[in-house]
Amino acid sequence: QVQLVESGGGLVQAGGSLRLSCAASGRTFSRYTMGWFRQASGKEREFVAAISRSGGNTKYADSVKGRFTISRDNAKNTVYLQMNSLKPEDTAVYYCAARDTAVVVIRTYDYNYWGQGTQVTVSS
Repeated sequence: QVQLVESGGGLVQAGGSLRLSCAASGRTFSRYTMGWFRQASGKEREFVAAISRSGGNTKYADSVKGRFTISRDNAKNTVYLQMNSLKPEDTAVYYCAARDTAVVVIRTYDYNYWGQGTQVTVSS
């Protein structure tokens, strides 16, 4: 099992940047594909980005391509989401997720471990 704790959320103006972190417990972090999802108020949870076990393969939602970057540090059991050029429509609770698989999966039901979420609010 793995436990996930997100941090780094907050309030930022449009055009600004934030970096989210997700710290994982356990010694097998490198076995997990990691993903970031978000859920805006009144909307379904949606895929944002995912990264392979080694970090060599990444996938992004079209809405964040070119603005967000997912990365991981297996020595620190941490995955990051660098968010640049933020827009008001990026406002949501951001969740970190993990799945013990070599495939870079992007659907919510592909993941079986979730963090508690961190709020990101982008003001216009």
